[in-house]
Amino acid sequence: MSLRYLTAGETHGPQLTAIIEGLPSNLTLNFEELNFQLQRRQKGYGRGRRMQIEKDTAEIVGGVRHGNTTGAPVALVVENKDWTHWKNIMNIEPIPGSDEEKRRVNRPRPGHADLNGGLKYNLTDLRNVLERSSARETAARVAVGAVARQLLAAFGVKIAGQVIRIGEIEAPANDLPIDELIEQTEASSVRVVDKETEQKMEAYIDKIKEEGDSIGGIVECIVEGLPVGLGSYVQYDRKLDSAIAGAVMSINAFKGVEIGIGFEAGKLRGSQVHDEIMYEASRGYYRASNRLGGFEGGMTNGMPVVVRGVMKPIPTLYKPLQSVDIDTKEPFTAQVERSDACAVPAACVVLENVVAWEIAKAFLDKFGGDSIEEIRANYNSYQAQLESY
Repeated sequence: MSLRYLTAGETHGPQLTAIIEGLPSNLTLNFEELNFQLQRRQKGYGRGRRMQIEKDTAEIVGGVRHGNTTGAPVALVVENKDWTHWKNIMNIEPIPGSDEEKRRVNRPRPGHADLNGGLKYNLTDLRNVLERSSARETAARVAVGAVARQLLAAFGVKIAGQVIRIGEIEAPANDLPIDELIEQTEASSVRVVDKETEQKMEAYIDKIKEEGDSIGGIVECIVEGLPVGLGSYVQYDRKLDSAIAGAVMSINAFKGVEIGIGFEAGKLRGSQVHDEIMYEASRGYYRASNRLGGFEGGMTNGMPVVVRGVMKPIPTLYKPLQSVDIDTKEPFTAQVERSDACAVPAACVVLENVVAWEIAKAFLDKFGGDSIEEIRANYNSYQAQLESY
């Protein structure tokens, strides 16, 4: 069975729920590490007041016993601490009250799903759209990604992330070993290595916020320790780089994705793009460079996987944009629903966990079994095959 998950829940509802199906039995889960990933998502310079209210933790309510998966679906719950202030507004049962008391939304915000969702689902209260389309849902996606990365870690796979750009400020390139990269970016308020860049980014975010505006940026995920051959060239929907690209684009506010040097390849010659193949007895086959970001033919080639995504500025602004009231059809300036000036550092964490999920899915497609022991036997057999090739 292929690895998959579903999420449910609203941004101001009682909880987010995720169900993971396809995990093997006997995978030991570290609950502190699971919640550490959720805590990372809430950090980052430029976040709004809600991050001071919500202290996300995930509770596992099915599929795990005495710290190990059982092979049954794993159910995760992330409670919304702010629910107490929204009980009447988001009540599942019908309750009396005016549109104002129920906080009906009839004024769609540019850049959000409000109007499109209202038109598609014939909803005249746009709160029904914004509650589900909110980036709050990424908390559930980080939770399932945190489980996936524990599966990968059991096979020596390491995952790091860093912010490449926030608005006009770009971080200098670095070639740090992945463990150092993880350590240094975790200590940064904007997930960069260079301290001078960190200070510039913080000052820039402050300036943007003072002007009532928001700002986006570019984030990067690096994955090391993957074997050759995850994914496949035989069908379009089995290419792992394609699956990763689609998953990255599904993150709220992401508008572009690239692997390796990405769009830069469009201005270079072939000799400046492709990675020459090398061989050493102690190392096997490897590439002299990694401009293609760890992929050839839709498959991993043993080099680090490098994925970047671009996040647009958050569309809710304190200097609101023009929109139209769906009741009166009259123009208005859009209302404010949240206050983040910049969520790029948090988006970096979401990127890591979304990528981790897609890689774990491909990993199980390749080495799948019903228990972690069966998967390890398949993995070891394949590694022996690669070494003798």
